Amino acid sequence: MPVENLEFKTEINQLLNLMIHSLYSHKEIFLRELLSNASDAIDKARYESLVNSEALTDTGDWKIKITADKDAGTLTISDNGIGMTKEEVITELGTIAHSGTLDFMRALKEKGDMNLIGQFGVGFYSSFMVADKVTVITKSVKDGTSVKWESEAKGTFTVDDAEKQTRGTDVVLHIKDDDKKYLNHWEVSSIVKKYSDYIEYPIAMDVEREEDSALDKGKKVKLVKEETLNSQKAIWLKDKSEITEEQYNEFYKHVSHDFADPLSVIHFKAEGTSEFTALVYIPSQVPLDIFYEQFKIGPVLYVKRVQIMDHCEELVPRYLRFIKGVVDSSDLPLNVSREMLQNNPHVSVINKNLTKKVLDTLADLKQKDFEKYKKFYAELGKVLKEGVHFDFQRREAIADLLLFHSTKTGKEAFTTLDEYVRTMREGQEEIFYITGSSYEEALQSPHLEKFNDKGYEVLFMLDEIDDIIFGYFEYKGKKMKSVIKGSFDLDKKDETKKAEEGQRYEKLLAQIKDRLKDDIKEVRLSGRLKQSPCCLVSDEGAIDPAMERMLRSMGKEVPKNLRILEINPGHPLIETLSTVIEKDSHSADDSIDLLYEQALVLDGNKPKDPAVFARKISDLMLEALRRSA
Repeated sequence: MPVENLEFKTEINQLLNLMIHSLYSHKEIFLRELLSNASDAIDKARYESLVNSEALTDTGDWKIKITADKDAGTLTISDNGIGMTKEEVITELGTIAHSGTLDFMRALKEKGDMNLIGQFGVGFYSSFMVADKVTVITKSVKDGTSVKWESEAKGTFTVDDAEKQTRGTDVVLHIKDDDKKYLNHWEVSSIVKKYSDYIEYPIAMDVEREEDSALDKGKKVKLVKEETLNSQKAIWLKDKSEITEEQYNEFYKHVSHDFADPLSVIHFKAEGTSEFTALVYIPSQVPLDIFYEQFKIGPVLYVKRVQIMDHCEELVPRYLRFIKGVVDSSDLPLNVSREMLQNNPHVSVINKNLTKKVLDTLADLKQKDFEKYKKFYAELGKVLKEGVHFDFQRREAIADLLLFHSTKTGKEAFTTLDEYVRTMREGQEEIFYITGSSYEEALQSPHLEKFNDKGYEVLFMLDEIDDIIFGYFEYKGKKMKSVIKGSFDLDKKDETKKAEEGQRYEKLLAQIKDRLKDDIKEVRLSGRLKQSPCCLVSDEGAIDPAMERMLRSMGKEVPKNLRILEINPGHPLIETLSTVIEKDSHSADDSIDLLYEQALVLDGNKPKDPAVFARKISDLMLEALRRSA
């Protein structure tokens, strides 16, 4: 075929520009990423040889070979793995198939956070940090064709036919003059030991050594021998006493493509009805793409040390999708498919054991090292709390792991549901909470006024999904109740006083209802306000306003949800407004409009018509100033 000249996608050009011109620290991770890719390619070929022996008969010895040519200035990483077809070369090396690309690019530019490279599956492009040209020659197991890909990272790449005798992929880096150290054996060996020691296939390199001559005693001769640079030991099969913290951390970085150390290590072996070994990690920082649909869930699945799947989502519940690591089963068949996994009893046992271990580890961390746990919760608490909604069996155990600000904690401290229930006021039957977009917004909400006055603690729920998770949740027999929904009567007024207030404001309520009939569902006297004149509340079971705003911002259609306007019968403004209406029912229309607009603003919304709202405020200010002039 003729040489094809193709252009990179826009995001690849941006990424390459960052790689070449902006990111200088930790350049050596280019080798970690290429070796990881090579290992993955061999994993796929090895699996194919076991389940489809007709497609791949010549397995030989699986190996990754590093070749440094100082004269040519090239470093080549070769594998005898699955290889790529022409279509795969164009797709895999020309695009980033990821919905979070823009977020990724922004974070990479702002933070220079190199661990993001591996997490987003674009580790190949880190090659251009040390190479001014990259050549890829690959032969695919699928169709037996050989393809050459080449680029100088200047916006384009070429694809051509190639001659390659053996399957697999050679990645040839034409090393920049400033980075020639990566052609030295000692430098390469050091990087392999640091990042890739636990790759289970030999990473080999030809090394020149001086040895005693066999023919001329006392004379030294230079010999070139192939040496294996990595230990190839499956760390998860070792005894925990044999593994150092540094070794655990480096394996985590290998399996997760994270650059930071993990928060916690969970390493155990299960025996009995189902035998498996697990080495999984709780990360110390949230993966940038964890809230995207394409985020890959689950540890690597091995069966008797043969890698079966990169990410086995059946092994962990979705709310623990941040878990990284490996699970090695002795009971599953080598040709297990995703369909088989869904109903396999051994998988259910692994999932149950793994979930319990992770939750127990977090509970132990929360009890013994609360400062460390707070760091975890700040990063991943939003993901963990999903389990309250989705895992009915463990929802209370998960709820015990959650942390909350409240009206009594201050911004720097936290409380828990267990502490809340233990310190509830006598006779209190519900756990009160308020939703909001920030601590400050929740703290200033008028809905809290009477709760604060009467000494009731209210939890702050600051994530958009919180009302869905906790709206129907019951903890230790106590239902959770939003203070911005339904009605409250915290004053415990006698029926006579309530009747008197209702009669006193009957005309005001009717006038407000008529004036705002298109905007509100109902108007009533409030049992939750003390300082503010009014607020908007929702019916029990209605969609939370924060969730409603989020859905609309995402372009979702949300049915119109009329709110209830509550007015404070003890506020001077309400008392005065009632008096005015008693004299002239139509003279207070503008004031009723402003009252509603004020409630909208207090609720975090814009006025119905900002221009009209501003004009009415100006008129009121002008009138007040004229009176005092």
